[in-house]
Amino acid sequence: MISKNKIKVLVVDDSALLRQTLSTIISSEPELEVIGTASDPYIAVSKMKSEKPDVITLDIQMPRMDGLTFLKKIMTQHPIPVVIISSITQKDSSIALSAFKYGAIDVIDKPEMNSALLLKEWKTKLINSITTAAKSNISKYSLGPKIEVKSKNEDLRPAIRNNKICNSFILIGSSAGGTEVIFKIISQLGKNTVPILIVQHMPSIFTLSYANRLNDYSELTVREAVSGDELHRGLALVAPGNMHMELKNNGFNYYVETNTNEKVNRHRPSADVLFDSSLKFKGSNIMAIILSGMGNDGSAGMLKLKNTGATTIAQNRESSIVYGMPKEAVKIGAADYSLSIDEIVKMINKFSKNQ
Repeated sequence: MISKNKIKVLVVDDSALLRQTLSTIISSEPELEVIGTASDPYIAVSKMKSEKPDVITLDIQMPRMDGLTFLKKIMTQHPIPVVIISSITQKDSSIALSAFKYGAIDVIDKPEMNSALLLKEWKTKLINSITTAAKSNISKYSLGPKIEVKSKNEDLRPAIRNNKICNSFILIGSSAGGTEVIFKIISQLGKNTVPILIVQHMPSIFTLSYANRLNDYSELTVREAVSGDELHRGLALVAPGNMHMELKNNGFNYYVETNTNEKVNRHRPSADVLFDSSLKFKGSNIMAIILSGMGNDGSAGMLKLKNTGATTIAQNRESSIVYGMPKEAVKIGAADYSLSIDEIVKMINKFSKNQ
């Protein structure tokens, strides 16, 4: 009998070996229990009729119906938190981005069976992803009304960039559930926006494609950060996966530096590292924002920034898919404001106009 107190997981993968491996790992955790396995989405639907899972782990490449199609159907008909587990995302990052777009809480690679250390790290990642997914407010995955934006490839607006040096900055920290929030925010900002530095907890194979996607649908220039990138209005930089990003000044220009220093709050990049790096600059010129995500990354750094006079914002509970990181910021008094996505956009525009 399944305990009502345990997180119920349905494993969907066409590989019998991986179904068994995942079931063994998941069942070894006291808080988790596998209620069934399925080799394809049709079998999964049949099993879900008898008992609804709290979380689904889902492969991409499967017979009869691929995982992305199934994910889209789930999220538009009967939303259930989904963690994608697939090796194809390593080869094609656009698939991972599509999974996030359709509502996946996390996307992780299939495990390395030939390394005990890597397998141990992967197990920890899997369990964290499932427990995070179980706590998510998946009904918010669409984040309200769809925003109609045109790709730059279809837009005839001249690509004018404001290269004037700017000493004001917007710093954003985000994790699970935050990829689409950032997209909705960035897609509504104009080219006069002050520089934006983004830490999104995401594997290194995804961040370049993610930055390119943001760039395609925004008036801003958005790119994956490289050490030495100078900052100016109309520019947004995404921290590379597995690298911290810090704000620097050489006496003439503001720029970013990336590094592979130790993880902070189990993350690299870490929002706290970015926030702490800006403490030496004028607080009133800085806006720090924490969006959807599990854990407490960014809250300590945000509190320090608040004490220097920075404007600090946490995404509100109502619009967050995972109200973990924002909740921690509010809990310790680090956030001046708790706002919806549209309200955050308005605050960014007002801040940029006044700087």
